[in-house]
Amino acid sequence: MSDNKKNTAEKQTKKKFSFPTAFTVLFIILVIAAGLTYIVPAGLYSNLEYVPGNDSFLVKSSTGGSEMIPATQEKLDELNVKIDLRKFRDGSIKKPIAIPGTYQKIKQSPQGPLDIIMAPIEGVMDTVDIMVFVLILGGIIGIINKSGAFDAGIAFLSKKTEGKEFVLVILVSGLIAVGGTTFGLAEETIALYPILMPIFLANGYDAIVAIAAIYLGSSVGTMFSTVNPFSVVIASDAAGIAFTEGIVFRLVSLILAMIITLLYIYWYSKKIKKDPQNSLVYEDYEKIEKRFLEDYDPDEVKRFNWRRVLMLVVFLGAFPVMIWGVVTGKFWFAEMSGLFLVVAFLTAFLSGFSEKKAVNTFVEGAADLIGVALIIGVARSINIVMDNGMISDTLLFYTSSIVEGMSGGLFASVQMVLFSFLGFFVPSSSGLAVLSMPIMAPLADTVNISRDIVVTAYNWGQGWMSFITPTGLVLATLEMVGVTYDKWLKFVLPLMGIIGVFSIIMLVIQTMV
Repeated sequence: MSDNKKNTAEKQTKKKFSFPTAFTVLFIILVIAAGLTYIVPAGLYSNLEYVPGNDSFLVKSSTGGSEMIPATQEKLDELNVKIDLRKFRDGSIKKPIAIPGTYQKIKQSPQGPLDIIMAPIEGVMDTVDIMVFVLILGGIIGIINKSGAFDAGIAFLSKKTEGKEFVLVILVSGLIAVGGTTFGLAEETIALYPILMPIFLANGYDAIVAIAAIYLGSSVGTMFSTVNPFSVVIASDAAGIAFTEGIVFRLVSLILAMIITLLYIYWYSKKIKKDPQNSLVYEDYEKIEKRFLEDYDPDEVKRFNWRRVLMLVVFLGAFPVMIWGVVTGKFWFAEMSGLFLVVAFLTAFLSGFSEKKAVNTFVEGAADLIGVALIIGVARSINIVMDNGMISDTLLFYTSSIVEGMSGGLFASVQMVLFSFLGFFVPSSSGLAVLSMPIMAPLADTVNISRDIVVTAYNWGQGWMSFITPTGLVLATLEMVGVTYDKWLKFVLPLMGIIGVFSIIMLVIQTMV
């Protein structure tokens, strides 16, 4: 065989076995989810929703009827909903709550080809607030990058961390984990990749280390949440307990899990420092470097001037404001988009660009993240198909039946596994909490363990699955950085196994103390 034919054959072989894009992975899962609506029986729990206008509950029956009842603690007790009425009145619980013991099978609602086609459209429409946030961030990053402010920042941080580069990983992961455990920092980290990727690359790390520092910091932080209002607080409220129950144990577990995670990242980073060919993305290094360091020349580095300093101060200063807004409940994605739109105007003004150049640069930056924004919308389509197929409640009913009558340690461990399974199909932490806690939490009483253990199992189970679940944020993250899903799996699955075993051991210990 001639060299040309041999090279062509090798290229064809590589192309044949290349991993599909994030969109293809999501579409495959979407088709599987639609297929499940033909196999899994359709069913619903009755639910109740607080109506603040007339201080009453709207009870919707699984069979389709509805009625208004007075909002009293006695009515909640009659329905076996062990939640303090004040939690509804103060707005802690806003979503409909499933009523235990009311599951009923209903007429099958299979999702056909037309439903599969329409689901991504509905998913995009349903997540437009997040997509707008992502696109505005992309526009801002485009302006700041074009101005040379990022280059100046990279040079400064590279110089400061020279010889002690892993300190950067510890700082980034640690700070993000704090955000994750306190207010569920997750989607907001999308803004950090274009900022931090060049810094990690300039310090000799690969894209996997950068993703691990940011994504795993967020994932471990949210998994081992302590006061996160969108997971542990709302789950505790729905379980009828104070969120402070078990908080010390969760804090200790968070610290230990972060140590394990950082040691794992350090082990991998030492491997690639020793030999860059050990990198899981070695074959893509030139492409990734071009994407993030194309205009960066360490020999002709851009220096800080007042414009670049002010641009970075304005951009970075928006994050504490965003955190304050999310924690206090004053901000969600619409408000965050408004905040960063103001930042976009300010950075465009400070850049010194002409009006035409500033607008075009903003549009080009937003265009770079269109793929990321669309992935977020398409991922939502999987949940839409399952909800329309009426199988989400059925999966909860089956999983809750599995753990009845188990011993304490086994009960907690199996619950974590079951919540991991449910978390794959219901990636929303608050959505899974209000759906599952009224059903799962009372089961703890039957095996004589505290309900806070069920909250911990829910939090750890769903958080553990977020390391890899395509219906969550991981595919959008990988698309932004230019790393395929299979390479992320090769990196994270061993760590996921270690964290999973660690979590089960800690859950068993929690049932004993």
